[in-house]
Amino acid sequence: MTPDSVDAWQQWHEHRVASVSAPYGPLALTGTHWLEDFPQRRLPDIPGAWAADGDEVVLSAAEADGLTLDGQPFEGVVGLVADPGPASGARVAYGERRLVVLRRDGAWGVRDFDPAAEARRAFRGIEATPYDPRWSVPGHFTPYGEDRIVRVENVDGRRRGLGLGGKLGFALDGQEFALQVTVEGDGSLWAVFADVTSDSSYRFRFLRPAAPDADGRTTVDFNRALLPPCAFADHFVCPFPPPGNTLGLAIPAGERNLR
Repeated sequence: MTPDSVDAWQQWHEHRVASVSAPYGPLALTGTHWLEDFPQRRLPDIPGAWAADGDEVVLSAAEADGLTLDGQPFEGVVGLVADPGPASGARVAYGERRLVVLRRDGAWGVRDFDPAAEARRAFRGIEATPYDPRWSVPGHFTPYGEDRIVRVENVDGRRRGLGLGGKLGFALDGQEFALQVTVEGDGSLWAVFADVTSDSSYRFRFLRPAAPDADGRTTVDFNRALLPPCAFADHFVCPFPPPGNTLGLAIPAGERNLR
């Protein structure tokens, strides 16, 4: 273990705590409303009329509704696509709340982020295991050649497609393991995994290794295992681990639970 690696992990951990507790971080999510569940176009505690229409969401609002669009008071009708960035940059707002349009498996929804959410006020930090070099090992990524879509259950009980781009192999305690991973737009990897300790920590976690080099090499660092967004708010729809991603090994590293 080097001081640099410990310091880098500490900085990473402090950044995580700050980001999840930010005004529009995951702790601020108070609702996810799927438009197909509201044929009358009225969402709980959200003004305006919302309806899915093909490749967009149509929002109708009166001045009295108090909505803003792109920072300006809004009345009329507008077509919206999915908000691409963080919740703080959502086009539609209701006072301090941000109303984020999203699309999953062809279904349109609206998320309600409220800086005054009780979860933000109650937050006391993230329980995380101190850095241990044992849990940072070389990894090798092998692409599938084309993305594979597997249907996995999400925490809200619905099954949705999860795109997988290849396998990430690594060794721990003299044993060989592999995780099915998604390849992100910037080339980095994303894995949803569980392990033997998942009965004493959150039931599954995320891992986000850096983009592999030209030979497929990257680092598998479980010190930076992440709690999924649904650990911070029940209204996220995180996927459970895909087949093969429940490891028969205890990995008491990284983020474990909320404090």
